[in-house]
Amino acid sequence: MKEKAKRFAVDVLYDTVGGLIFAVGIACFVSPAQIAPGGVSGLSILVNYLTDLPVGTVNLAFNIPLLLLAWFFLGRSFTLRTLRSVFIQSVMIDLVSLWLPQYTGERIMAALFGGVAVGAGLSLVFMRGSTTGGTDIVSRLIQRKYRHISIGKLLFFVDVGVLALSVAVFRNIETGLYGMITIYTSAKVLDGILYGLNTGKVLLVISGKHREIAARVMEQLERGVTFLQGSGAWSGEEKQILLCAVRTNQCFRVEEIIRGLDPDAFLIILEANEIAGEGFRPITSEKVT
Repeated sequence: MKEKAKRFAVDVLYDTVGGLIFAVGIACFVSPAQIAPGGVSGLSILVNYLTDLPVGTVNLAFNIPLLLLAWFFLGRSFTLRTLRSVFIQSVMIDLVSLWLPQYTGERIMAALFGGVAVGAGLSLVFMRGSTTGGTDIVSRLIQRKYRHISIGKLLFFVDVGVLALSVAVFRNIETGLYGMITIYTSAKVLDGILYGLNTGKVLLVISGKHREIAARVMEQLERGVTFLQGSGAWSGEEKQILLCAVRTNQCFRVEEIIRGLDPDAFLIILEANEIAGEGFRPITSEKVT
């Protein structure tokens, strides 16, 4: 029971700090610049512009019917966590609107700093396994019936729809363009905070000098290397494929090693959103998702 209470307190702390940072992005930068960065928060900004109703209150009102649907279709635990996050976030937006000054300078600055704050705030909420409701609930509900459609694509189409609507409401095509900047910035900040420390590159190397390359990588970069068994479909020859995971800033050094030992090697470089294990994040460490 004590551990459960402690976990709940930490969840509320993350939701509160994350909601405050998110609210600063919305209330101090994005909304005053007439930018609607997709999702329910974007729709709330549009309603605020048309009716002068508080953004946070509208955000909560939009989420209530979605939360009711989530209760029946997505489960009690998910709904309660989301309700907590949405309520805190909505209250923070309205409080920040009253207490903190609004930025009224260049819209490009508002789009960028608003995106940074939104992304940073969301990352804290997501770290504790919660969501901010809105389009996330809609996408999960749609995916229950249409499983072949990814959540990322659903969120993308919803954001595009809100951006198009914002252009019509504000009667300014630049609104949509600035909204794209905010969405892109927030997504990059969100990914950077959640996964930035554990991202890297995965290299697949096909070379007749695979052992020399592996030895040099292990010696100079202190990175582990694995050999995968393969065979050429055209030649029928047995081949050893070198597999190696490195930090992004080490990738060019591996390329230099390969180029110096075998300029005719075949190299594939893949993005790795997260790498766990020796030399990276310990795979046994606690990670909240």
